[in-house]
Amino acid sequence: MSLFDKLSRRVRRWREGRRFARSLRHMQGAMGPVGQPGDVVVVALVRDGAYYLDAFLRYYRALGAAGFVFCDNGSSDGTLERLAGEADCVVLQSTLPWGEVENRFRNHAAKAHCAGRWCLYADMDEKFTFEGADRIGLPGLVRYLERQGHTALVAQMLEMFPECPLREAAGWSFDESVERFRFHDLRGVARYEYHSPEVSFRYALGRNRVTDERIKVMFGGVRSRVFGEACCLTKHPLVFVGEGVEPGVHPHASAGVTCADFTGLIRHYKFAGDAAARDADTLARGVSVHGEDAKRLEALGDEGLSLWSEAAREDQSFAALEAKGFMVRSEGYVRYLEGEA
Repeated sequence: MSLFDKLSRRVRRWREGRRFARSLRHMQGAMGPVGQPGDVVVVALVRDGAYYLDAFLRYYRALGAAGFVFCDNGSSDGTLERLAGEADCVVLQSTLPWGEVENRFRNHAAKAHCAGRWCLYADMDEKFTFEGADRIGLPGLVRYLERQGHTALVAQMLEMFPECPLREAAGWSFDESVERFRFHDLRGVARYEYHSPEVSFRYALGRNRVTDERIKVMFGGVRSRVFGEACCLTKHPLVFVGEGVEPGVHPHASAGVTCADFTGLIRHYKFAGDAAARDADTLARGVSVHGEDAKRLEALGDEGLSLWSEAAREDQSFAALEAKGFMVRSEGYVRYLEGEA
């Protein structure tokens, strides 16, 4: 890259940063860090998330989150009104095009409200979990990570779906969808070394260290097979916002982190509710930056479309997922869980 190109890129990034800063509005909640040092704070990007909101708050509060930072992109479905009465919630808003601001939004929210804390990035249609979650919660998890000197946890995303056609789920509540989306399908999952040059966002991983070489970056799976999406299944949802760490530089990664010696799990409910209507809205607003929404919407026009097949599996246990090469478990962490029991 020439010197001119480098300077042009810097100027462009500076202008984009200024534009984002001017667009940013603090709607409610703490002006600075949420909770206490060492706490876990959930950062969620949202637009029209009312369908998920009650279940989302209930789930992460029960898991031990100290608070929430919602990065709103212009909700008009009652999301902001519903959050107005929640004392543990910060709400920020920018209505700039989604593809332009999502990384800046993640980064800003973590630095402004999670400094000295653990930031848990969670989409509204996700449920992050980990082995022993029901026993130790998030506080117990980060105690282990801090003792080991880890500053991030890698998690793999498991696409959940029901046994029936997806269109039948359009009228279900999110709670009902979670109950009935019991299946997954790991066929067609491609696995790459963490620092492989084939990983499209390797620039974000270059300064990271993994403490177990079994941890891979994964792509594909059932959505790739059915819709042709080049979806990444690997994320760094949990990161400590401390010295040398650059949080949320990519939708799936933070930089400058030391990753734990095991992986967490994200159960993804992409097709809960009316998925076709959501994709149609995204396309109508022109915020789709990768074309995957259009691919899904075309396929979802088939009312009989189902992700279920005889190859679908219901066992979501960590042992079963480890046996399939999807999860990594750690003897040290298992011993820690035994000591905490």
